[in-house]
Amino acid sequence: MMTFGPLPLTTVLGAFLLGFPALFSIVNPIGASLVFSNVTSDRTHAERLVLARQIATYSLIILIGSLWLGSYVLNFFGVSLGALRVAGGLVVAVRAWGLLMAPDVQSARKENDAAGAEGRADVAFFPLTMPFTTGPGSISVAIALASERPPSGPEVFSFFGGVTLAAVAVAGMVWALYSSSDRVLKLLGEGGAKVVSRLVAFLLLCIGVQIVSSGAESLLGPWLLQTVQKLH
Repeated sequence: MMTFGPLPLTTVLGAFLLGFPALFSIVNPIGASLVFSNVTSDRTHAERLVLARQIATYSLIILIGSLWLGSYVLNFFGVSLGALRVAGGLVVAVRAWGLLMAPDVQSARKENDAAGAEGRADVAFFPLTMPFTTGPGSISVAIALASERPPSGPEVFSFFGGVTLAAVAVAGMVWALYSSSDRVLKLLGEGGAKVVSRLVAFLLLCIGVQIVSSGAESLLGPWLLQTVQKLH
């Protein structure tokens, strides 16, 4: 049975505790809400509330689709579960390292992703959801999380139930923080947002290393067992 810390991933709570910090870190709704406030400064509060609700809904659909379908699509093309875990974990770790060491670069990238939102009528999906809120990085992290699923059995549904709840929680935070982006800006400021971003980036890095280690174990475990048996 695979475990992450003291809780097995075959439980809803264990899967939630794996998925929520990873998705929260890569989506970074706190930092993104500050950019959202800037790029929608020409809109009324009511328009911002509508945009926040639409972005949260679209983000939830993208995250759940990536969690439920992404790893199975890769498996269909012959990518083993162990290889998927190693590759996905490396992607998560690299993304986390970039967030940790160069938050200014990541913030600039977020602002660039949101460019073009000012003055346009229909911006909820593009660019404010894709790629600003849930871009390729979020999708790759979601697929990497899904690779941690149990191989088979009823535990699979508990796992996906947990990570789905994590996606719902992150989308809910996107809705809440985008809706109150002005207050978030006054409360934290850019400096406070960077501190929070670094903390969650470090947590994301740890999760990426954990996913890589579980993938390496599943790939090398049988080979090491056979080697030990031959030696004895």
